[in-house]
Amino acid sequence: MLALMARAATTSDVFNAIAEPQRRQILVLLRGGERPVNELAEELGLTQPGASKHLRVLREVGLVSDRKAGKQRLYCLNARGLRPVHEWAGGFARFWNESFDRLDAYVQDLKKAKQEK
Repeated sequence: MLALMARAATTSDVFNAIAEPQRRQILVLLRGGERPVNELAEELGLTQPGASKHLRVLREVGLVSDRKAGKQRLYCLNARGLRPVHEWAGGFARFWNESFDRLDAYVQDLKKAKQEK
């Protein structure tokens, strides 16, 4: 039962899905366009079933979609699914902007002090 609960969290939450490094790498590879599972598996050094398992998780949280093309299935990125991650990370933009503004002010003060010497 515990394993089922852990799997449910992974497949229903974008943050948990992208916590796995190979899934993030799959998203990076799919930024370049559609790819079949065998190409993704080869690129990542995974077995085809291993890559398929990761793709299934990504599909279930809405980060990738797939379509049948002859005998193979092509996967593509659905970046809209990353919106919750973008919005969460964007909340830190103010922090970083203020930090960079303070750093810039400090550097300007150093330059000014050096010129006054």
